[in-house]
Amino acid sequence: MNNEIKGEDTSTSLSFFKDWVIPIAVALLIAVIIHKFLIFKVYIPSESMYPTLTKGDHLFVKKVYNYDKIKRQDIIVFNFKEDGKDELLIKRVIGLPGDTVKIDNQGKVFVNGEELNEPYIKNQSNLSGEFKVPEGRYFFLGDNRSNSKDSRFWKDPFIEKNEIKGKAFVRVYPFNRIGLF
Repeated sequence: MNNEIKGEDTSTSLSFFKDWVIPIAVALLIAVIIHKFLIFKVYIPSESMYPTLTKGDHLFVKKVYNYDKIKRQDIIVFNFKEDGKDELLIKRVIGLPGDTVKIDNQGKVFVNGEELNEPYIKNQSNLSGEFKVPEGRYFFLGDNRSNSKDSRFWKDPFIEKNEIKGKAFVRVYPFNRIGLF
């Protein structure tokens, strides 16, 4: 009788391992690989991208490997390093490598001489300036221009391409605002 019980215990243990442990381990491995190489989640801590993004939004971001696929007006997550800060920011790409960005005193943005159509802008700013984007670098602005510390205010107004981490593609929280960008 002891042999039968041991046989059942071994069979039960093996079944438990195959039915539960292996699938959970595989799922965790897949999740780690996806997070490391494909997508990651970010939280929006400020109103600098309002009304497109609001404080408290949670987004999924696709990792960027081919910088040639970044388009003007994409919403991008990047590392920002200045004055001892090293933080993740999210802003809209306005200037691509080689572009000339001009902001007039009414807040209108011109890229390479053409006015940029920006229906997403909230609270225009009258801070003007002209910026020539170097090769391999990008120029960023927030959608809430009067409340965004962006390229216009940084000591070095350009972000190197290797600091770009990903492109926002879907809002996952709050649930009543779920959607693609």
